[in-house]
Formats: sequence, structure tokens, C-alpha cells
Amino acid sequence: MTPVQTRSIPFFNYPHLFTSEEEELVAIFRDVGRRGAFILQQDLERFERNLASYLGAKHVLGVANATDGLIIALRAAGFGSDPREEVIFSSHTMVATASAIHFAGGTPVPVECGLDHLIDPASVEAAITPRTRAILPTQLNGRTADMEALQDIARRHGLQILEDAAQALGSRFNGQGASTFGAAAAISFFPAKLLGCLGDGGCVVTNDDAVYDRLLQLHDHGRRADGEIISWGLNSRLDNLQAAILDYRLDSYPVAIQRRREVASLYQARLGEIEELTLPPAPTSAGRHFDVYQNYEIEAQRRDQLREHLKGRGIATIIQWGGKAVHQWPALGFTQRLPFTDALFERLLLLPMNLSLTDNEIHEVCDAIEDFYRG
Repeated sequence: MTPVQTRSIPFFNYPHLFTSEEEELVAIFRDVGRRGAFILQQDLERFERNLASYLGAKHVLGVANATDGLIIALRAAGFGSDPREEVIFSSHTMVATASAIHFAGGTPVPVECGLDHLIDPASVEAAITPRTRAILPTQLNGRTADMEALQDIARRHGLQILEDAAQALGSRFNGQGASTFGAAAAISFFPAKLLGCLGDGGCVVTNDDAVYDRLLQLHDHGRRADGEIISWGLNSRLDNLQAAILDYRLDSYPVAIQRRREVASLYQARLGEIEELTLPPAPTSAGRHFDVYQNYEIEAQRRDQLREHLKGRGIATIIQWGGKAVHQWPALGFTQRLPFTDALFERLLLLPMNLSLTDNEIHEVCDAIEDFYRG
């Protein structure tokens, strides 16, 4: 008889973000509050420097959220003058990737993802037209796309690369970090992300001085570094309190990545022989990739029945993006046919993957999945 689940395993334990470090976080709040250091203060500057050092990047600029970051990254890279300019992106992404292209003044063009669930270079090349200006890969689930292939395509066709690295802080391809391959990239600090704050937050990363100067203006009312307003700009600044929290958490970030890779290894060891499942690449078999496992996205036969079975055992799962790729939202007006992505979205499922999980909880998840397919 299947054992009765006596407690639940949430997909993400939001209270744990605070309670696991409550004393330290309260101390940060008191320090920032007593200094009155709320907007554009030393904590933010320190975090930007430390994150740039971690990434091996020249510039990091804190912004209000990663969607804003993508918009101003595109604008800083020269988009906005012609809505016919096209930017190619993978349809397996959050709608924010496409909306950033739209609100930056360009036309988003969705293409297929590949077997690794990331943008497919062959589909990118097939979608290029005389109006194409850039490729915007989403570095999804803590894995970096095949940037060697994408950079080759970009060079041959005279295109820019920008990155949606919202889910990929610390991920590497051929030893190079996600967010450092193109003109600019955006990273998210949403609470459930790899490095999360206690609210909305994000940053833009660039190695280009001219792009950085434009980013400075765009994120703070058109001001340049000396305070002079020299252009039209927005108000999208990372809150100083959140920056202080992020800087504190950045110190232990390598330990957090190590734990995520341990959880991924547990899933691989327990579920790797189940024929009805397709798992992400294991940490030990990533080759040119170093994956940090923002999510653990599997493909599952009888996905919906499996999800109901897990729910009955108190285990929460998620299907990314509300169960639809970007091109599948009719109101957005896309006409592209992407049969591989369509079929993939019938099988995708996210299992719990976060720092609150214990080894015993991972085994409970795996026990329940084994019961479903082998019971």
C-alpha cells in the first residue's frame, strides 16, 4: 500500500527565505534604516562592484526588476527607432522576454527550443530576415545556451547578442559566465530566483562602456554619472535595502549553487532509470556547461496524471509560464508554427528545486514518482 503523505512539500517555501536568516536580515534592515540609506547608497554600489567581480564583468547596474533590465538593455544597445527591427528569442521563456523587445520598440520573433529546452541555433538561423537586428537567448533553468553557435551566427549575419539571464547567475558555458556574452544582459533577483532578495529586483550586466553610460541614463531619469540630465530616462533603480540583502547573500552564493547541484544529483540518481522521464543533464555530465539548476524541469509521459498523483501526496509542482510558450498566447498575435515546442509543452514539469529542501524531502518526491510509474 502507498504510504500516506503526512506533510506537504511546497514547490517553493517563501517564508524560509526570511526565517532561515531572520537574525541577519533584521540586522541589515536596522543598519540600513538607521542610516537612512534607502536609494542609490553605498550598499548598492558595493553590491554592483562585488557582483561584477563575481561575474568577471566590467559593469553591473542594479535596476528595479529584470524586465526593466531587458528593456533598458535593448534601448541602450540601440533599439527603439524602428519597430520593424526584429529580435529572435526562444518561445520557451517567460512572456517578459518578448514584452521587453516590444516595449523597447522592436518586433519579437519566437523560435524553437532544442532538446536541452534552450534556444535552438538552427531555428535562429532559419528565422533571420533582412530586418533581424539581434538574438536574445534565454539562459533557462540555470543553464547557458550554446553561445559558441549563437556567436558564430551573430558574426556571420552582423547581429547583436543580448541575454535574458534572469535564471542563470553563476551558470557557465566553456568557462564563461552567463550574462557576459553580448552587448548586455539582465539578471533577476525575484525572491525565488537563484540569488533572491525580499521583493522585486534585477540588474543589467555589460562590458561596453558606451552601453553602460546609456544604461545609467535610462535607469535614473536621464542622468549621467555627474547628475546632469542629458536624455529622457526612466525610474528603475534597485532599492538600496534589497541591494544590502543581496550583497550579504552573494558571499554564500557558491554554497547555494553547490547545494542545488547536490539536489540535481539526487534526482538523477533516483529518477534517471525511469524510461517515462527525460531529465536535465546531470551535474557530472554537463561537458561544456556548468549548470546551477534554477529549476529542475523534466519531461514526463502522462504528465498531468503524474502531477495529480504528486498533488495527492502533498507535493507541489509547476508547469512553467502557465503551461504555454510565448507564441501560444493568442492575444499576442504571433503566427509562427513551432511544432517541437508545442509538443514539448505537453510533457514539461518542474519538480521542487530550492535551498529549503532536505534530502529526505527529495527522496519523498522520488518515491512518489516511482510509485506512479512502477506501482
